[in-house]
Amino acid sequence: MRAGRDRDGQPGGEAVVSGHPHRRRDGIDPARRSRSRRRALQAVYAMQLSGADAKNAIAQFAHEQAHEVADLEYFEDLVRGVEQHRRALDASLQPFLDRGIEEVDPIERAMLRIAAYELQHRLDVPYRVIIDEALKAVKRFGSEHGHTYVNGVLDRAAAEWRALEMQAARDR
Repeated sequence: MRAGRDRDGQPGGEAVVSGHPHRRRDGIDPARRSRSRRRALQAVYAMQLSGADAKNAIAQFAHEQAHEVADLEYFEDLVRGVEQHRRALDASLQPFLDRGIEEVDPIERAMLRIAAYELQHRLDVPYRVIIDEALKAVKRFGSEHGHTYVNGVLDRAAAEWRALEMQAARDR
């Protein structure tokens, strides 16, 4: 096992298991999680446009998920979590937005909801990972400068919702 490095190249990032450079010590494969988040973004986006529920969105994307070797359980948690907590997520995001949530571009809105769910309900996932993954997905699927908007919103939200974790990261 070797220690990883954080975003700035400093020691102390996540440890990886020897022979499996992409798998963390806890058995989570970040690449599979990334694919799950991208699929969750597509599913939440589809739910927003069609009004479908999580069960139908999951069924629609689950087949593709399995073929991509993604973390199906995580994908389903994100989609169900956004559906279950949508009103609370939207309300908690509102102080960080410069407009109503429904006025935000649909891709950015879907990603903000997913990231807000993760920041609030998936405390096992570091805030930096959540924000980084959200930005990658929005750069890939969103509007040209959508990632800049999402970054600003999530940075401010994380500073409030994950203040202790952010302080601990600064103190390292």
